[in-house]
Amino acid sequence: MIKRLFSNKMVLFGGSIVLIFVVVAICCPLLSPYDPYQINLCERLQPPSKEHLCGTDNIGRDVLSRIIYGTRVSLAIGVIATLISLIFGLFFGVLGGYFGGYIDKMVLCLIDIMLAFPGLLLAIGIAVAIGPGLLTLFMALSIVGWAGFARMVRGVVIAAKEQAYVEAARAIGVSDMGIITRHILPNCLSMVIVLSTLKIGSFILGEAALSFLGLGAQPPTPTWGSMVSTGFVFLRSAPWISIIPGLTIAVVVIGFNLLGDGLRDIFDPKLRQKID
Repeated sequence: MIKRLFSNKMVLFGGSIVLIFVVVAICCPLLSPYDPYQINLCERLQPPSKEHLCGTDNIGRDVLSRIIYGTRVSLAIGVIATLISLIFGLFFGVLGGYFGGYIDKMVLCLIDIMLAFPGLLLAIGIAVAIGPGLLTLFMALSIVGWAGFARMVRGVVIAAKEQAYVEAARAIGVSDMGIITRHILPNCLSMVIVLSTLKIGSFILGEAALSFLGLGAQPPTPTWGSMVSTGFVFLRSAPWISIIPGLTIAVVVIGFNLLGDGLRDIFDPKLRQKID
């Protein structure tokens, strides 16, 4: 497994990008050249230079420092929203796939209802109803994202519960909870890892979209989406305010997507045979 991980170019490239951003998020106080909240009207709208590598925004704050601190916010939102979605997705996916019958029909109906709505539009509607803020981002993205996990887990559980080893465990008196925790959930692990990696990237993109619309973290908290929104007004006179955070969003999302695609190639038996 480790050999395949290090031989997969997408895993190495995507993982390197993700690792860099994780290090930046952890060490942002050490890497940031300026205070991201410090206002200096005398240096507003300064282009990139030796003093400010990515320029300054409309009120003189250092763009690079705000991008560095925004990394912590964006990654935290992506990871936490993914974990919350994963917990609910595992619960409903296992519930419907293992017990079947009317329970499965109700779970499947609920999944279909959630997946029927465009994810971003549903997140915007939830954010508008709750009100802007970091808590809103967690709730909106989690509500939107759990259905994808549930559908995937449900399919894996339905296939796994018909296996001979599950029937043998049931025959010797192992409880349903024991079968689920010891035999069913381990079969979901590889697919859960892959989908979680992809979801983190999509949630970071969703956070940027909500923050761009003013529905995410409120000023002066630095987030990539809010920085793009702030610089949109100055796109012609000071394009660096929007373009550099926008490129940062693109790079980190590409990194997570490459990592997820590479892990999928490794964990999927059919694709793995082609690679080997």
